[in-house]
Amino acid sequence: MSSQSGIFNSSIGRKIAMALSALFLIIFLIQHFTINVTSTFSPETFNSWSHFMGTNPLVQFVLQPVLLFGVTLHFVLGFILTARNRGARDVKYVRYNGNAHSSWMSRNMIWSGLFILFFLGFHFYDFWIPEINYKYIERLPADETRYYHEVQEMFHNPVRVVIYVLSFIFLSLHLLHGFQSSFQSMGARNPKYFPAIEKFGKLYSILIPAGFIFIALFHYINSL
Repeated sequence: MSSQSGIFNSSIGRKIAMALSALFLIIFLIQHFTINVTSTFSPETFNSWSHFMGTNPLVQFVLQPVLLFGVTLHFVLGFILTARNRGARDVKYVRYNGNAHSSWMSRNMIWSGLFILFFLGFHFYDFWIPEINYKYIERLPADETRYYHEVQEMFHNPVRVVIYVLSFIFLSLHLLHGFQSSFQSMGARNPKYFPAIEKFGKLYSILIPAGFIFIALFHYINSL
């Protein structure tokens, strides 16, 4: 069998792999939001769930590496597909009119994706690196009550809050196209069901980022 038949060596294979990684990250966002939103009404629940996620070996040494792999795969494939699509359109005797064939969101997925990538690096710097330092470098004793206080400290800085708000606005724009695009790549084009997927995708793409923005603003206001 030719190597060109491999999933990453064909345009369809790359689109399917990207769609699968996108759906995985969409599910992760729901889980992440579910835990984080408890910090706005139950610090005890937030501390308990955060402690579980931060100390459970399955989460730390299996699910977390899978998540990092999924994020990396999604962005690498996104850059590859964008580069190949632009190369395919770069035909001198045909003038491509993007406005006539696609939405603003679909034409600017690479830019919203780059901003989200920047945010992920910032988010890791904010939370993941201090967590690694706490547990594995300084080896401080476990404290189930520290998580809520750490979140409040993080969002006391208005610059950080602005970065988070802008990042989730870009995430919303990215999802407004990416959500339904992922299902289309997986073959979900049935006219009977796809309108419902589109409606759910729009709700998800607005409500989940708006929920994260609410969390950031809530903790900023309460830290004043």
